[in-house]
Amino acid sequence: MVPVEPSAERPGTSDLPSGAARVPVDAELHRRLVYGEEAALADAYAAYGVLVHRVATRVTRDRTAAEDVTQEVFAHLWTRPYTFDARRGSLRGWLSMLAHRRAVDWVRGEERHRKAAHADEMSLRAVPAPGPSPDEAILEQERSLLLHSALARLPLPQQQVVHLAYFAGRTYRQAAVELGIPEGTAKTRLRTALRTLAETLADPPLRGDHP
Repeated sequence: MVPVEPSAERPGTSDLPSGAARVPVDAELHRRLVYGEEAALADAYAAYGVLVHRVATRVTRDRTAAEDVTQEVFAHLWTRPYTFDARRGSLRGWLSMLAHRRAVDWVRGEERHRKAAHADEMSLRAVPAPGPSPDEAILEQERSLLLHSALARLPLPQQQVVHLAYFAGRTYRQAAVELGIPEGTAKTRLRTALRTLAETLADPPLRGDHP
């Protein structure tokens, strides 16, 4: 670990315990950060960057995510240096806890994303296949016509994302890229369309019900 300050001992600190000698170093580095000294951020990264990345990697088990978390931690230190108090602990410990917290947030976000993606997949599977079944050709033909009729009544933006996800086998992320829209917009359009289609197809009319 590269020290934040030069390794030479300061006057009057040679007989102090290591913890006591570290506090003035953290306090001085903190003062420089508060005053917006860019070299102070570089010193902090050189001293604790490896530690922060290691903590993030252990939690996320993802190299790219760990790099993102590391950047977030030092961006937080740079933009909000006043949130660190050298009197309450070391900068090393504070950055480590911040890295752990941000990494846990990333893991939770990925878990929410996986659950949402699974729910979307289940919704897609709930929509009947457009092709007729050999065993129930007439019924499936009617359901297929009903499906296409329901699709035709959807707003055009919803039709586009449904066709990409349902007929072209795209994920909502891929559909967002092809349509040039945000992922959240694509997901919302897909869910709204699937909900409408599910309600329409929940109780398809029987042949005898046709006029």
